Amino acid sequence: MTGKLDAKVAIITGASSGIGEATAIALAAEGATVAIAARRGERLEALAKRIADRGGKALPIMTDITDETQANNLINQTNADLGKVDILVNNAGVALTGNIAGGNTSDWRRMFDVNVFGVLYTTHAVLPIFQAQGSGHIVNISSVAGRIARAGVGIYNATKWGVNAISESLRQEVLKDNIRVTVIEPGLVETEINNHVTDPVAKKNVEERLKAITPLQSEDIAAAIAYAVTQPPHVNVNEILIRPTHQER
Repeated sequence: MTGKLDAKVAIITGASSGIGEATAIALAAEGATVAIAARRGERLEALAKRIADRGGKALPIMTDITDETQANNLINQTNADLGKVDILVNNAGVALTGNIAGGNTSDWRRMFDVNVFGVLYTTHAVLPIFQAQGSGHIVNISSVAGRIARAGVGIYNATKWGVNAISESLRQEVLKDNIRVTVIEPGLVETEINNHVTDPVAKKNVEERLKAITPLQSEDIAAAIAYAVTQPPHVNVNEILIRPTHQER
């Protein structure tokens, strides 16, 4: 049985866990060859084996997307080794939440480096390939935090509002090149990203929110991504906002 993404090549950043891992599995199940990128090489190798055991194809490329040279290499190596690139899923992100007053400025820089510059570096590198072939699809993982500001989340809000702005501006820039851009905005998802929080008050808030409702799972977001990238070429799903049923904001 053929998949909807047969003969397609997809790059997924942040693929060593969570949404990125689930997305790699979902797109491979639809027939795509997936280039999986993250800093944790051993996890990438394990994921590549899981995909291969299920009959799929995966190319692990250890990458720190905050390093522009490594981000460029991810795109160029994929294109060289797999012959082309059709889809880029900019999933890698960090959520180091906490109040602005007394906040950890190193956490702020880390969030902008990963959430904003990481997206820009890979996008900048892949666009010439997409423009030359006259097609391509960029999926940026933002957040409900890119739409609604909350106390204690301000800097993370700023990075995800940035992702939303970049995505819509880029969509308008490249539609003439037959390039599609989609932004996915998850609400509360149960992933490792929640363990990255270092601020004790912010960490407690996240834990309480996770206990208060049934959160989304990584597979839920992967399904939304798969939906967006398997639409006919004339359809561009610009934006998907997806929350747990009981999440109020």
